[in-house]
Amino acid sequence: MTVSQPVIEIDVATQSLTLKDAQGRILMQTRISTARNGVGEENGSEKTPRGAHYIRARIGAGLPADAVLVSRRPTGEIYSPSLRTAFPNRDWILTRILWLCGLEPGNNRLGTVDTMRRYIYIHGCPDEDPMGVPGSRGCIKMRNNEIIELFDRVVPGTRVYIRG
Repeated sequence: MTVSQPVIEIDVATQSLTLKDAQGRILMQTRISTARNGVGEENGSEKTPRGAHYIRARIGAGLPADAVLVSRRPTGEIYSPSLRTAFPNRDWILTRILWLCGLEPGNNRLGTVDTMRRYIYIHGCPDEDPMGVPGSRGCIKMRNNEIIELFDRVVPGTRVYIRG
């Protein structure tokens, strides 16, 4: 007997993420922050890609909240406002990463519109970053406690639908 996977729905207009079970019941709902440049799929656009995706990889299991990740690897640093001051241009990816891969060739997969090759993630961010308003460089940012909760409820292959 197989158990159906939950589904993640991301609504860019309302800046919200909803995790639903196989029957459509809401398991989790939270405010997020998508790209400050809006929606779009092109490489280098720093926009949030739309359409059907799946979680390609889960990165950061067991790391403490606020652990800093660079190029999908923990740096050994724990985020703090003073660390942000020391590295003002860093794109702060904290705690956990859910790396997304597109399912729609020509729209969000392959060529110049490949979500995975663009390194689009659902990830944690500094607590002072605002939620509910666009502010990322293409990824979907969440509060650290919420990315931990989501991370623990999904597996590679979980579907993610992003509506622009």
